[in-house]
Amino acid sequence: MSDLSSQPPVDSQLLALVQAEEAQQAHCLRLIPSENFVSKNVRLMLGSVLVNKYSEGYPGQRYYEGTDIVDQIEDLARNRAKALFGVEHANVQPYSGSPANMAVYYALVSNGGKILGMKLSDGGHLTHGAAINYSSKYYKAVSYHVNPQTGFLDMATVREIALAEKPALIIAGGSAYPRILDFAAFREIAQEVNARLMVDMAHFGGLVAAGAYPSPVPYADVITMTTHKILRGPRGGIILCRAEYAKDIDRAIFPGLQGGPHNHTIAAIATALFEASTPAYRDYGHAVVANAKELAAALLEEGFDLVTGGTDTHLMLLDLRRRQLPGKVFATALAKAGIITNANTIPGEPGSPKNPSGLRLGTPAVTSQGMGLQEMRWIAKKIGLVAKSPHKSSLLSKIRQEVKEMTTKFGAEPKF
Repeated sequence: MSDLSSQPPVDSQLLALVQAEEAQQAHCLRLIPSENFVSKNVRLMLGSVLVNKYSEGYPGQRYYEGTDIVDQIEDLARNRAKALFGVEHANVQPYSGSPANMAVYYALVSNGGKILGMKLSDGGHLTHGAAINYSSKYYKAVSYHVNPQTGFLDMATVREIALAEKPALIIAGGSAYPRILDFAAFREIAQEVNARLMVDMAHFGGLVAAGAYPSPVPYADVITMTTHKILRGPRGGIILCRAEYAKDIDRAIFPGLQGGPHNHTIAAIATALFEASTPAYRDYGHAVVANAKELAAALLEEGFDLVTGGTDTHLMLLDLRRRQLPGKVFATALAKAGIITNANTIPGEPGSPKNPSGLRLGTPAVTSQGMGLQEMRWIAKKIGLVAKSPHKSSLLSKIRQEVKEMTTKFGAEPKF
């Protein structure tokens, strides 16, 4: 019989891969807007004994015994979310942002009902009605668009579409729109067509927490967000809503769509919410926006075209058509130079999601490392050099070494 007290074998193959990923994150410029660095305390919760516990249901209403402690942890996370965002109800069980959105549709829209969201190629999200997503398979999805020439959202056009389509739910938010949304206008339109308003703030929720982006709370019926972007939490989701929708939202998550919650993730969310309530985090949120504006301005000086001409948020979108440089080719070249971004569609996209004409980048992760305006200008110059010679391997290797030397000065932990 084996010794049950002995330590499990070390998975050296997997450990080596994790260490390689750790080194890559530390020595590259991480400019994907949906990525960030989490604190050691968040990582501690993710690796805690809470992963051992099953707790189907909600605090005080579990289907398993021995949940008195995880009940307190989930209540702590819910109360912190309500306090931070000033809402009446919070559900912290969604496994991520997409399941959170699905739960809202499931709760508020009848099967086959109509939803109205921003078109994916214009900056929306897959779950806002993209043809390849469940949101258009189980619901009748219609889209509003940004102006293809300016990239800005025209609320008069949104109103025209809403009046013609009469959706049950209007979705405000996206994954590549660099400007502040007019929540008041969305609310007026929703009321005019007797629709409920959902705000998906997966990308800018952390900025809302920091006071660096207007809050949708006074206008939205329901708000969804992820916790792993600017909020600097684990990979999870939160649904915030008015009290009148609390029961339907909770039932949609469980037992409607999910089983047992991930207690270790909920504890990590509670940690991130605690950190986001500090003055240091507010400074961080405003620094993210300041860095993004500086990076956008510097990229304009390098001769790039930016959708909407700049940004109000943490992200920006480059339009590469004039350079005749495919987004995927550029993103691959930048990665070889140690600059991690992602190719992205642009308004009026002539290509496809697999071969788009744009590049999306943002400042949450580099700001967490402590980089500032000077570093943003340095980054823009390196991006400009890669754009001029995306296939010159010697140049890409040289920049990668320069990036490694620069990032080493900042480390791979968030600065509070």
